[in-house]
Amino acid sequence: MTAFLNYLHDVFVVKFDAWVVLGFIAQGFFTGRFLVQWIASERARKSVVPVAFWFFSIGGGALLLVYALYRRDPVFIAGQAFGLVVYCRNLYFIVINGRQIAAD
Repeated sequence: MTAFLNYLHDVFVVKFDAWVVLGFIAQGFFTGRFLVQWIASERARKSVVPVAFWFFSIGGGALLLVYALYRRDPVFIAGQAFGLVVYCRNLYFIVINGRQIAAD
């Protein structure tokens, strides 16, 4: 039990710095995107993905990528970089399709 408590102290107290705060903020954006999607789906009474979901995804993904670059974690870097491409592409389709609908 002491080893576990020492581990928790090391992770959450000793290593706590501004980068960890950034990581928690980024994770908050990522969690927020699911809350936005859940609330929108509940209101519509069907599964929907609102535009705000993609903005939260880009914000959280970009901040998590910065955090991963600082931590020098290649798995985390690759995952977040790829995710950002997908999130931006989806937002691009939303913008382009919105412009096409307005032009019709």
